[in-house]
Amino acid sequence: MESGGRSGLASAGGLASATPMPRQESGTGAEARARGPRAVGARRFLLCLYLVGFLDLFGVSMVVPLLSLHVKSLGASPTVAGIVGSSYGILQLFSSTLVGCWSDVVGRRSSLLVCILFSALGYLILGASTNVFLFALARVPVGIFKHTLSISRALLSDLVAEKERPLVIGQFNAASSVGFILGPMVGGYLTELDGGFYLTAFICFSVFILNAGLVWLFPWCEAQLCSAEKGLPASKHPAPWGRTDGHGQEASTPRRSPAGARPARPPWLEVASTLRDMKSLIFSEMWDIFAVRLLMAVAVMLYYSNFVLALEERFGVRPRAAGYLISYSSALGALAGLALGPLLRLYRHDGRAVLLHSSALTCLLLLLHATARSVAVAVLCSSLLAVSTAVGRTCITDLQLAAGGAQASGTVIGLGQSVTAVGRIIAPLLSGLAQEVSPCGPPSLGAALALMAIFIMSLNRARYGGGGGSDKLKKRE
Repeated sequence: MESGGRSGLASAGGLASATPMPRQESGTGAEARARGPRAVGARRFLLCLYLVGFLDLFGVSMVVPLLSLHVKSLGASPTVAGIVGSSYGILQLFSSTLVGCWSDVVGRRSSLLVCILFSALGYLILGASTNVFLFALARVPVGIFKHTLSISRALLSDLVAEKERPLVIGQFNAASSVGFILGPMVGGYLTELDGGFYLTAFICFSVFILNAGLVWLFPWCEAQLCSAEKGLPASKHPAPWGRTDGHGQEASTPRRSPAGARPARPPWLEVASTLRDMKSLIFSEMWDIFAVRLLMAVAVMLYYSNFVLALEERFGVRPRAAGYLISYSSALGALAGLALGPLLRLYRHDGRAVLLHSSALTCLLLLLHATARSVAVAVLCSSLLAVSTAVGRTCITDLQLAAGGAQASGTVIGLGQSVTAVGRIIAPLLSGLAQEVSPCGPPSLGAALALMAIFIMSLNRARYGGGGGSDKLKKRE
């Protein structure tokens, strides 16, 4: 893990000239000596970000599996519980793009701290929820500000070279997935105690406060030096660090208005301007990327929507055993993030080809799962699906960032999260309709949607071959 981050962050440096003049040699030697400590600082910053991702999903996954049980214990009807549960996805749909764009304007540090602290407030209210109203109120700040992972990925994009970005994001996803594996185990144990849900929610609140402290203590000045090595012109620098970083503030230039000569405007006007500028890019050049993301997200959500119920109805697998299978699959998905480096080298860093092949494998496995006649085949499909979906998720994020450019990484990732939120709203409806036909209906429909995504990628293959599409899109900024 460390070597991948180190090579990506150190790769932006290089010799200024090949002419063997004494002054240039001495300057190059000093530059090489300085690059060693910078690589160490960069590695330390990456590890800090990985820890933030781990703690984020660790805290969330302690509480989320218990939400439906808690809201029912408060006396909510199934309809009310469903409405409250859907409110999170609806809030995420509208807030993801806005918060991502806001992080481009005000800086990663400020936006990370605000998002973590407001999410902590939501879980604190949840820990005090003794009625349905407080429970619903607790979901509001979490639904609006729970974008820690998205901003962290945008920050990784600011730090690393484009060639190393999929590897580093894959490692970040792996670290986060470990938290998602451990969290439900701890939450399941705590909830069996008296007042267990309230204790679990308070511990989640404490984890988020710890995360905020880590972000505050990050070595931001070292990260500024590493970002500067990427070679972005001063006028193009995304200023990801915020505007209150002490003596290192001069290392980043605030985001300029599109006209370039206008005076600085309030942050929300900058956000609105950025979204207007992105509109034509999204609908003319990036529509296929977001269409593929939506189709693949809904396909995978359909598979997991009735996973436990389908295993019980088709093969007689008990829910506890199905839960173990889900944890096992999550562990494989985390390992897939660590194996992304060798896979990318095998594909010569062609992320589009990796995405196409992983999507084809996902489609095949969904179809095989729908037609499986034994538990062994279902377990095999679940294992391989964890790997293919983890790889595909990382590659589609990298394609979005390559198309959107360095200036708007937060906005682009936020748009991707909004697309996923649309999938969370659509998938339960489609799953219910498909289950009316057969327990095998959801994965079968998922395979059909994945096939549509593969067809779209095949039609637009020329635009992303060899990175030409990325360059073309970046020139539009």
